[in-house]
Amino acid sequence: MRSQNAITNVRQICEQHLTDRFDLEVIDVYTHPQETRDLQIVATPTLVKLEPKPLRRIVGDLTNRNRVLTVLGLLPSGSSSEAAS
Repeated sequence: MRSQNAITNVRQICEQHLTDRFDLEVIDVYTHPQETRDLQIVATPTLVKLEPKPLRRIVGDLTNRNRVLTVLGLLPSGSSSEAAS
């Protein structure tokens, strides 16, 4: 249930703020272990923003919208003290 909530939240954020400008790929770490190694995913859930550079990761709770928006570069960096690199 937590994973589905994380996916739903990130999808809603992308659809609202990045309409037609995003590609969201959900990787199951159990069925695609090579992809998780390639992206250096060591914990779940992890959101990896590949483009535009710089590459950014957010690990853990993806229900904090301000945190996710900040990591995606959609809010000024001072808007969330929890942003991850």
